[in-house]
Amino acid sequence: MDSKQQQKFKEQLEQMKRDVISDVEQTLADMTSQNGNIPDPNDRATMESDRSFELRLRGRERKLLDKVDEAIARIDEGTYGVCDECGKDIRMKRLEARPVAKFCIDCKIKQEQREKAQGR
Repeated sequence: MDSKQQQKFKEQLEQMKRDVISDVEQTLADMTSQNGNIPDPNDRATMESDRSFELRLRGRERKLLDKVDEAIARIDEGTYGVCDECGKDIRMKRLEARPVAKFCIDCKIKQEQREKAQGR
């Protein structure tokens, strides 16, 4: 992978990071602006359910943010696009579809099969 391609992926990853941070800030603003005094139990339950769902989404985004930071670090180290397991190059189409990918498709399939066999 040449430096131009790496720069393209770095810009894409940095944009992903900005988008996630923006979503988190919006969620915090929405949660702090909501009035906690809701007398109707059904409305309160709906609000709590929505808040719980939103927090689960933000938890997933936090994990994505960690993966984005790792991918940017791999670009800076010069190891981006190389499978962590077998050391072969990750195909460009895979990186375009999943820029945070650490494994080539073959190693990722094997990893998922191991996880499935272990019941994760």
